[in-house]
Amino acid sequence: MNDRKTSTWLDELSRQAKLRRGIVISGNVNNLVFDTEDKVVPFTQALSDTLKKLGFKHVIHYSRVGGLSGISDSEWNELQTSFGSQSEEVEGDDYDFDDETSQHSAVPQGQTQLTPQDFFAVAQRVMLNSHAPKVAFLVDWSNLLFGQVNALSEQERGWIIQLSQNLRDSEDEMSLDQVNSVLSLMVFVCHGNNHLPPVLISGNPQFAEIVVPLPNRAERKQVILGLKDVFNIEKKLSSESRLLADFVDLTDSFTLREINQLARLSRHQPELSIEALVSLYRYGSKESPWEQLNYDKLKHVELILTRRVKGQDAAIKLVRKVLVRAFTGLSGLQHSSKSRMPKGALFFVGPTGVGKTELAKSLASFLFGDEDACLRFDMSEFNHEHADQRLVGAPPGYVGFEEGGQLTNAVKKRPFSLLLFDEIEKAHPRILDKFLQILEDGRLTDGKGETVSFSDTFIVFTSNIGASEIEPGERAIEQFKAHVSRHFVHELKRPELLGRIGEANIVPFNFMTSSDVLVGIAKAKLEPLKTRLKEKWGISDLIFENEPKALKTIVEQVDISAGGRGVLNAMVTMLFDPLAEFLFANLMDKDRFEKRPVRVVQAGNRFDFEID
Repeated sequence: MNDRKTSTWLDELSRQAKLRRGIVISGNVNNLVFDTEDKVVPFTQALSDTLKKLGFKHVIHYSRVGGLSGISDSEWNELQTSFGSQSEEVEGDDYDFDDETSQHSAVPQGQTQLTPQDFFAVAQRVMLNSHAPKVAFLVDWSNLLFGQVNALSEQERGWIIQLSQNLRDSEDEMSLDQVNSVLSLMVFVCHGNNHLPPVLISGNPQFAEIVVPLPNRAERKQVILGLKDVFNIEKKLSSESRLLADFVDLTDSFTLREINQLARLSRHQPELSIEALVSLYRYGSKESPWEQLNYDKLKHVELILTRRVKGQDAAIKLVRKVLVRAFTGLSGLQHSSKSRMPKGALFFVGPTGVGKTELAKSLASFLFGDEDACLRFDMSEFNHEHADQRLVGAPPGYVGFEEGGQLTNAVKKRPFSLLLFDEIEKAHPRILDKFLQILEDGRLTDGKGETVSFSDTFIVFTSNIGASEIEPGERAIEQFKAHVSRHFVHELKRPELLGRIGEANIVPFNFMTSSDVLVGIAKAKLEPLKTRLKEKWGISDLIFENEPKALKTIVEQVDISAGGRGVLNAMVTMLFDPLAEFLFANLMDKDRFEKRPVRVVQAGNRFDFEID
């Protein structure tokens, strides 16, 4: 016996089909579903079987391309010719639909040529005639019947009038004889995000809307267990095993058809882990950076991060704790029932120029092997009310709809990435709703109706909240945390976002008060400089007569309040610019630099250069 409950959408369909004359069904309509007998069947079969059990004589499927199915030619002709409308004034023939192809004849040879006008005309006759058999008319791909809702053609407006009259003028529902039986019904199956024109269904008590959800955890578990002998994976699946639980979690947001395709994919591969199999199916790659995050790599994380980020040992320790928590599965972010959530979420807060962005880039390099995996979004650019459309894309019918959203496009292109939302306090509060959805559900639906998963991303927010009010000192870290809490609870009145991030994941950064730290930052920046000189000029090394003295000279020109950013500015002014002038002056004799070092000669606060 399994713990799956009968699909609630089928229960709702059975209930509404006895009450309404029109039903709109959307959501997971392209896939396999469980029927009322606990069997996995195509969506249309579950729909038809349920309606037939309710007592409909015919369940007729219609689409503009596929034509009719579910009824024979003779039965269709009988419906068209034997049941005239009880009210001549509402006959479809009285309205000019401006459709030259329609002849209002019997079903043409080859039912695929049946026009919507002919189909709706027959449906109208049946639904308005109390003596006609009870029929469920299923209009598949109904969202493609109509164009722009604010620019409907004359023909489309005619269809809407015809449909509305079908529902409005029926007398069956007022008859006591009919109260215990079903009435003829129009069912519109909508694929994707688009629905019928609001003028037809909005505020209309004759209509009900039903959304078919993605399979729940119990349904996914039942299907995976049913396919356990099909899956070709490293370890065999068994009921109630930890491996099965992990597999079910990894397929969160998968349809039953996708799980079946996953099993088929495994048969064409050497034995893989379940993580590698899901990664291969989703992204076309067997290797996931999260699988490569092992003990040997993680135990050195502090050392690796401190090579680039100086003077923030406390912040780096907190980052390590979050990574270890996720790796061991104790944060609910890996190998758990919440595997759909981002792998981690951190909130970096502190004064400007202290290494928040640098630590985010270093973390991206550590996790994904590439600093370019840090996708930065400057939230000061998203400070107006409708800025969320830039993140997820404009809705259908609006300018830019085809382009999609900046955030959703970036994650689709690079699913393994660190998302850096810089200066989050400057974003419009409406944007925060999107972050709530990402942190809670691990996915966003873009303007085109495509669902984008964030389950393999790592998220970092940065902020300067309180930096102008807090003085350097021992209590600075506690004060930063207090300011962040006050900002979200009292100013934004959005404590739920802080709750999703978690107070344990707020990482305060220290002020830069030590010249030794600034010297360390300057020293760290010499390495990329030497690498660039070697790549572009062939210079083997950059040699200082007295490196500590040179770096101290540079740091002495820095305003401590500017932090690490001030060090970079000073290095550009005092070292990079003079070096660039030296290289430019020797441009015509560039071969002299090949595989030779350049010596830095200090004269007071100035630096000169010579080829060694």
